[in-house]
Amino acid sequence: MSLADLGHICANAGRLVLDAVLPPLCLGCSEIVGAPGALCADCWQGFSFVAPPQCACCGDPFAEHLGDDALCAGCLARRPLFRRARAALAYDTQSRRLVLPFKHGDRTDIARACGGWMARAGAELLAEADLIAPVPLHWRRLLARRYNQAQLLARALARGGTSARLAPDLLRRRRWTGSQGGLRARERRRNVREAFDIHPRWAAEVAGKTVLLVDDVLTTGATAEACARILQRGGACHVDVLTLARVVRPAV
Repeated sequence: MSLADLGHICANAGRLVLDAVLPPLCLGCSEIVGAPGALCADCWQGFSFVAPPQCACCGDPFAEHLGDDALCAGCLARRPLFRRARAALAYDTQSRRLVLPFKHGDRTDIARACGGWMARAGAELLAEADLIAPVPLHWRRLLARRYNQAQLLARALARGGTSARLAPDLLRRRRWTGSQGGLRARERRRNVREAFDIHPRWAAEVAGKTVLLVDDVLTTGATAEACARILQRGGACHVDVLTLARVVRPAV
């Protein structure tokens, strides 16, 4: 028996012992499930996973297939600065039970499973990306929260077998913007304008590259656009956006 085989057996044995003492729990409701990072059947059915048909640009889901290049009304009226955006989940009452503990409640263990869902939702974006960059937090918020949830998601994506390079500090949040909650789309865009810059250590790496920007929730796209603007000024060829969840526009 090789050392690799022995290590695999020991790892499996350790996992069995740990599961017996601390059985894996559903990410959504904390019921016991068969494997770490899984959802129970009820929670799986309750989550609204975003999938085609959807807007070719922002990824907002359509009720029916309108064509591979079809755009939603919002993107027809005002095309975002980023090329494409995709998300794993619709941001609703059910998904908030996952996103908020991950974002504010130290549930960093959620990142790995969420990264897998995001990788499936954004497979096309990952395949074309050269750099994976999280949306940065201001140092004051990072000090209070102790971790950047977007960076954890970006790291999970980078570990999933993609050839894209993780650039964890590609962007910096240069000024405090406060909370975007309660602001309208135009106010959000104004609030985050010129709030970001490219870290000097990455300045020479951006030109001609396709950057995949990672965040937890896409609401109006204001933050993603502010980041995209800075990356494009730095010479990025394309900027795509991949998030765990997105606010779905109401059907009209």
